Amino acid sequence: MKHRVFVDGQEGTTGLRINEYLAQRSDIEVLRIAPERRKDAAERARLLNAADVAFLCLPDDASRAAAKMVTNPDTCLIDASTAHRTAADWAFGLPELSAGQREKIRHSKRISNPGCHATAFILLVRPLVDAGLIAPELPLAATSITGYSGGGKKMIEQYQAGGDPKLDSPRPYGLALGHKHIPEMTVHSALLRKPVFHPMVANFYKGLSVSVPLHLSQLKAGTTGEQLQAAFEQRYRGERFIRVMPLRDPGTLEAGYFDVQACNDTNRVDIFVFASDTQAMLMARLDNLGKGASGAAVQSMNLQLGLDEGLGL
Repeated sequence: MKHRVFVDGQEGTTGLRINEYLAQRSDIEVLRIAPERRKDAAERARLLNAADVAFLCLPDDASRAAAKMVTNPDTCLIDASTAHRTAADWAFGLPELSAGQREKIRHSKRISNPGCHATAFILLVRPLVDAGLIAPELPLAATSITGYSGGGKKMIEQYQAGGDPKLDSPRPYGLALGHKHIPEMTVHSALLRKPVFHPMVANFYKGLSVSVPLHLSQLKAGTTGEQLQAAFEQRYRGERFIRVMPLRDPGTLEAGYFDVQACNDTNRVDIFVFASDTQAMLMARLDNLGKGASGAAVQSMNLQLGLDEGLGL
């Protein structure tokens, strides 16, 4: 028997990529809405309630409204918007977050898919907070650079049309210091203070890297780069989608430049520690359309359905 899946918002960037993953699966029956009925609330409600799993690839308010349409207790919702990422009654869809998170995802019918920047930040910070190396009240800062596909269809069209010299160089944004990923970055990293977050978009299609700078003097007394590395290795041992790279990665240092796009077309996250005697730079990279969005959603779907979580990824 095939699992029935509906993608509400199938024409958006995340929805299209989820459909690409599902198209390769013989165990999935994709329920589709006719193009002329995409805004028909009754038809959407029928498909949402007919699905074993429904992905909400919608703006926040539309996702909240769609969630209220679901009356079938057997329908699992996986919401790709920011609407429910810190809600106590929704499981956060990051299996690698902490011990027990997979069970929460497996047994929940309401799963919030993490944001791309947030995924990289949380995977860098949470293990160090749990290990006692970073105090929860420590003020942190982070910088992220991402490809333009993260901005959705309108931004993709803007970049691919060309002709605008402003798009040739990286463009910092979120300068009001209220980026929509900050709440989940704070809550799921177990921090007591919001990080200062500086994202920027650049002229490449996909790929993302988050950097978190640290003064070792601000961490647990005596903390070294080796201890930071060891904490990551211990936390992510056995995780198929997280690769902890060598301390002061010689390949990166020899080249002199960091490859932001090296995880593209995978569901992988690469974790790096670059450290001196007094400072450290934590870095994580991923495909913002893969583990940063659609790949993560399919991973959570697999868990919820009791399947191998890497199936199709």
